[in-house]
Amino acid sequence: MKQIDTKDIDRLSGKKIEKKESFHFRCHPDIACFNRCCRNLNLFLYPYDVVRLKKNLSMSSDAFIETYVDVVMREGNFFPDVLLRMAENKEKTCPFLTDAGCNVYVDRPDACRTFPLEVGMLYQGDNRQGEPVYFFRPPDFCEGPKEETSWTPETWIKDQEAETYNRMTARWSEVKGLFSENPWGAGGMADPKLKMAFLAAYNVDKFREFVFQSSFLKRYKVASKTLKKIKRSDTSLMLLGFSWIKLFVWGKPSKDIKPK
Repeated sequence: MKQIDTKDIDRLSGKKIEKKESFHFRCHPDIACFNRCCRNLNLFLYPYDVVRLKKNLSMSSDAFIETYVDVVMREGNFFPDVLLRMAENKEKTCPFLTDAGCNVYVDRPDACRTFPLEVGMLYQGDNRQGEPVYFFRPPDFCEGPKEETSWTPETWIKDQEAETYNRMTARWSEVKGLFSENPWGAGGMADPKLKMAFLAAYNVDKFREFVFQSSFLKRYKVASKTLKKIKRSDTSLMLLGFSWIKLFVWGKPSKDIKPK
């Protein structure tokens, strides 16, 4: 999910489409390009994607990251991006692609779930919450737009059960957007804070250990309702991780967590 400034919106590729504007699309096994889009991808994974996928695969966060993830630092960014590692075969297919389709379909990532739409967060003036903006971006080979089935971004996202994914990715976008500035100072990318911030965002199992098996709860006051939730929910713990990053890196306390 990209952060978009008003001045940049007309320069982005794809057709900007309003929330209730219609488009045609249908993907199914009988279409000529079925699964062709699941090859040689730069597929960004967001924290909630990792929470869902590692649970689907009955893996720890550590094992999932080691097996399926490439962590990259793009020029001009101050926090790494996480990409799904393609399989080591001629077509560089998605590692979850089988002859029958996607074998993690019920927990497929946000980008796959929302395709052929891409969602960005538009920030205007002092509105730091942002609002979603949609682009219709099927690849040139895609036959899906030739189908008769009609959608709007609103109905498509509901049909694909992408509401929670989009919401969680938007929450991460708020945090990621802070890293348009360099918080690491002289330490640069080797700053130990970067490693801890990445752990809080993407390694929910290690973050759980950090919260409950270190002096974390002696140093930070976590709201009682939040504390109850994070004991049983990886998603709630992930969201606490977002709040902690804002506090730990940027000094921004929240209703969920404050320094003692």
